[in-house]
Amino acid sequence: MKPYDYARERYAAMGVDTEAAVERLAGIPVSLHCWQGDDVRGFEGGDELTGGIQSTGNYPGRAKTADELRSNLRKALALIPGRAKVNLHAIYGDVAGVERDAIEPKHFAAWADWAEENGLGLDFNPTLFSHAKSADGLTLTHPDKAIREFWIEHCKRSRKISEYFGRRLGQPSVMNLWIADGMKDIPADRLTPRARLADALDDIFSERISPEFHIDAVESKLFGIGLESYTVGSHEFYLGYAVKNGTALCLDSGHFHPTEVISNKISAVSLFVNKLLLHVSRPVRWDSDHVVVLDDELCAIAQEIIRHGLLGRVFIGLDYFDGSINRVAAWAIGARNMRKALLLALLEPYAELRGAESDFDFTKRLMLLEELKTMPWQAVWEEYCERNGAPPILASDMF
Repeated sequence: MKPYDYARERYAAMGVDTEAAVERLAGIPVSLHCWQGDDVRGFEGGDELTGGIQSTGNYPGRAKTADELRSNLRKALALIPGRAKVNLHAIYGDVAGVERDAIEPKHFAAWADWAEENGLGLDFNPTLFSHAKSADGLTLTHPDKAIREFWIEHCKRSRKISEYFGRRLGQPSVMNLWIADGMKDIPADRLTPRARLADALDDIFSERISPEFHIDAVESKLFGIGLESYTVGSHEFYLGYAVKNGTALCLDSGHFHPTEVISNKISAVSLFVNKLLLHVSRPVRWDSDHVVVLDDELCAIAQEIIRHGLLGRVFIGLDYFDGSINRVAAWAIGARNMRKALLLALLEPYAELRGAESDFDFTKRLMLLEELKTMPWQAVWEEYCERNGAPPILASDMF
């Protein structure tokens, strides 16, 4: 008997259809972040990373050109079974010598061509860091109106690029807006910068774009390096903005207090926000963006999505950048772990778990959850990989 046949029988005894789980998993898109491949440097010609973020490590092989980055992504995607997208920042187009308030879809046509050839979707992000006009730590909230208008125009043009991707590739591009704006020390005025940000966002999103092609998302952060005391775009700010204005809300695994987890927020905000974007990362004491591992929080994130039927409303993206290890391996390991967590959630007898909970049968609930931990899910994973043309097990000689 094949290991998968044995696993299928074991799960069937618990009321779980492994065939349905394998088929469903293959259709769940996971967006692979391009910036793992080059440590968030981009292709404008500069080499400084600012905005309260930091990539560490000096492992050889960082992509220096868009062609190198696409080649490395292709290698990683061959090792990741299932439907995929690629997430770009505005600094990754053919943009050498192009100011950010002048970017156009033509600067990203090579990415759209590549995605079309490889059957991929694309997501997008305006880049409001690592620029002379962000040197003060402020962009959309800067007191200088001219600087605010520069970044507003950059974001408007980013939306048009995102729409272009959606039209070209036949699936919506999710454009996430994150800014690092804040202060190192305690501010005297927290309100005025937030009022400026709300006004700037209203201006940026003023043109309606069909959600068939483009979806706007806004992302909060607790703090950044050099911005420890105050972040204008806090969770409360963006949650309120998303509820009021109908944008998607982005929850990043590393953007909260060390004891907070985004898994616990998904069901809560889903009652009030129509669409969610997840940036799945692994914080170690702070927003350090380590490669995603198959830990309890990753499994809890997947459970919240699957258990509550949120797949049609939640977009899953990865967001880490580790320069201390092979960058292609980092993509493959993290993305495969995200899919493993989704598979584990799909293999739960959730109706039975929920029924036990509704009946106050907490003994049965605990028993089922503990028994699931030793079920032969690895055999289902290996079958899934083989059916989707990816190796069931990674080996170091693949990289």
